[in-house]
Amino acid sequence: MKPFRKVLSILFIAVLSGSAIAQTTLLNVSYDPTRELYQDFNNAFASHWKKKTGEDIAIKQSHGGSGKQARGVIDGLQADVVTLALARDVDAIQSKGFIKANWQKRLPQNAAPYTSTIVFLVRKGNPKAIKDWGDLTRDGIAVITPNPKTSGGAQWNYLAAWGYSLKQPGGNDAKARDFVQRIYRNVKVLDSGARGATTTFVERGIGDVLIAWENEAYLAVKELGPNKFEIVTPSISILAEPTVSVVDKTVDKRGTRKQAEAYLSYLYSPEGQEIAARNYYRPRDKKVAAKYAKQFAPVKLFTIDKVFGGWTKAHATHFASGGVYDQINVR
Repeated sequence: MKPFRKVLSILFIAVLSGSAIAQTTLLNVSYDPTRELYQDFNNAFASHWKKKTGEDIAIKQSHGGSGKQARGVIDGLQADVVTLALARDVDAIQSKGFIKANWQKRLPQNAAPYTSTIVFLVRKGNPKAIKDWGDLTRDGIAVITPNPKTSGGAQWNYLAAWGYSLKQPGGNDAKARDFVQRIYRNVKVLDSGARGATTTFVERGIGDVLIAWENEAYLAVKELGPNKFEIVTPSISILAEPTVSVVDKTVDKRGTRKQAEAYLSYLYSPEGQEIAARNYYRPRDKKVAAKYAKQFAPVKLFTIDKVFGGWTKAHATHFASGGVYDQINVR
């Protein structure tokens, strides 16, 4: 989307300018839809850190599909912190010795400072009358969603659809498999990340419905106008919990542990939670959540732990090589 690209250009210039005078730099390796969130948050944290310590700090950003970003860190991308779409991707980095094993216990809420869920973005007037997950299986509906092999958001999308089917009367895994397969038969483009899928839908004009992060859908409507798109919140969706961690190997090598830990902790501060809410993420702080409650449509949420037995089991069953996704997505 052009507005997003303009923001990225401004952010890139700001990072270069800040890093020229900063005493310390941090690299935050994140997933696709957090660009605007961390543009705001990085500015706030830099100001906070300067007031608290007198030290100038610049934060650089790297964005892409969550799975690709995790592999990038494993392959040598020197991240001080990772803020990825799902815990499974942070676990992958940890398994290679870059992050300590107890990483999810080092911060509140299992190191997930904000949450989101999965909704639908449709064109103004909702011409295909899409109201819930079942409508995505209809003939003639063109669906846009990223590739679960590279995008954490895409895995949340897939699991949200599967869980919806399970929770229907008489729902079981066989019916859910058929249901999700019918959705993927309608998928026209599988971009590598959530932002790429949004661009395909809103800029290239492909598809009738985008399965999207809630925050990404709200941002698209805000940036491009409610006269072009609208959001449909399904009756049931998944509680998406993006997770964050210091990359221990990098911060100990670079001497940036103090700054990196403070950076992530600040996400839980009232200001950090306000910034998350303003960028359409659901804040953890109860006072901030109450303040922004009317911003989010009510939706019945289920968790990956209760429905799928956690990320390790879900990944092995659905997204590992030869898993259910590979079996049903015959292209």
